[in-house]
Amino acid sequence: MPCGREPARELIGRVAASFAELPEERSGDLGVNGPLDWPGYGDQLARATAVTGEHESVVCGVADIGGVRTAVVAFEFGFLGGSLGTRTGARIEQAFTHAREHRLPVVSLVATGGSRMQEGTPALLQLPRIARQITLTRAAGLPHIAVLRDPTTGGGWATLGAGADVVLGLRGAQVGFAGSRVRPPGYSVTQQFAAGLVDQLLTSEELPARLARWLHLLTTPGDEAPVPRALGQAALPATGWDAVLNARTLGRPRAKQYLAAYFDWHEPINGDRAGGVDPGVLCGFGHRDGRTFAYAAQCGTATRPAGFRTAARLVRLADRLGVPVLTLVDTPGAANEAAAEKAGVGAAIAELFTAIAAASVPVTTLVIGEGGSGGALAFAAPDRMWVTPDSYFAVISPELATAILKRDPAQARRTADQLRLRPQDLVELGVARGISQPDQTVDQATAM
Repeated sequence: MPCGREPARELIGRVAASFAELPEERSGDLGVNGPLDWPGYGDQLARATAVTGEHESVVCGVADIGGVRTAVVAFEFGFLGGSLGTRTGARIEQAFTHAREHRLPVVSLVATGGSRMQEGTPALLQLPRIARQITLTRAAGLPHIAVLRDPTTGGGWATLGAGADVVLGLRGAQVGFAGSRVRPPGYSVTQQFAAGLVDQLLTSEELPARLARWLHLLTTPGDEAPVPRALGQAALPATGWDAVLNARTLGRPRAKQYLAAYFDWHEPINGDRAGGVDPGVLCGFGHRDGRTFAYAAQCGTATRPAGFRTAARLVRLADRLGVPVLTLVDTPGAANEAAAEKAGVGAAIAELFTAIAAASVPVTTLVIGEGGSGGALAFAAPDRMWVTPDSYFAVISPELATAILKRDPAQARRTADQLRLRPQDLVELGVARGISQPDQTVDQATAM
């Protein structure tokens, strides 16, 4: 059976320990053949019910998934291709309303060909109806996870799929606004992942465990992200140029090592939702001592526009869910070539500055390597920043500062000292609150 074509109740039975369906709320008589009086439509509905045992293309209820009570919207593709009709919209609205009333996260198990032709424009109008429910649920601070099955096209993709907080895609699924009968051969979930529109790719067998992990992460926020221990050297640099060389050492610990040491386990999100992915930026949510913290980490490369936008997306989502954020700074600066400028690097940096400035949850920053100019500062919480002994932070790299000041290139070492970019300088200047060391846990209460 193709991924996603699994009957809705069978899929719910695989991912949930229990399930209670919501009673259907009838919202008016649509007539035997629907709002358009489409010839034979009533017979089509009767056959779909006979084949699937369902009365509409979605099954909605409350499930126990990994110990988390969850509102579930599961599409039954066998019922007229999982198409969205007026009663489909009513059922989805009921599920999201129930989730808000009972403070439940929402999981949408999507498999649909789009709006139902036999109901015409009234069916199409279910899309803003569903979008409103997603918006209200988002405003209520409740997470929404979408699972993209085969196919997820049309309005199902443009609302429940692409509009979710976290998007999980089953490998092999067709995912796109235009279905295969409109624009063959269709767009794959792998292509959507590469474009930063899907967070994770997984097999159907992996879905139950991954869904349980995500629901646990998004419903157990911590209080404040502790400052990570430094993983590199403990000795402080004697000169500014020493600090620069330490931060540029190839063998020093990077973001992946810090995240592995900090979290018991973590799950990444992917992409900026605008067609871009920056492999030099890692974002997601992690589990530590029974609580959840979000993270946005630079990996030592020049950060691209998609990296700033992905981090901004992460911060906004974490803030809405009440999850504290940890950022790890490590970049020589923002990417500044023509392609980056065309992609809006300045606007992307501004977006991240704004997201962190607007966050109501605490944002904790540790500089773990290079802190190059605005590209680094955009990732930093200016009032809650710590540094490691093998890091530096500067208005710009010593070499570029030397060039801007019209000095001889050989003066870069002297310029590094004048910039006062060493970890101990940053603490003395009040830029950083303290220096994290490998052999001690940073006491945030005394460091503040």
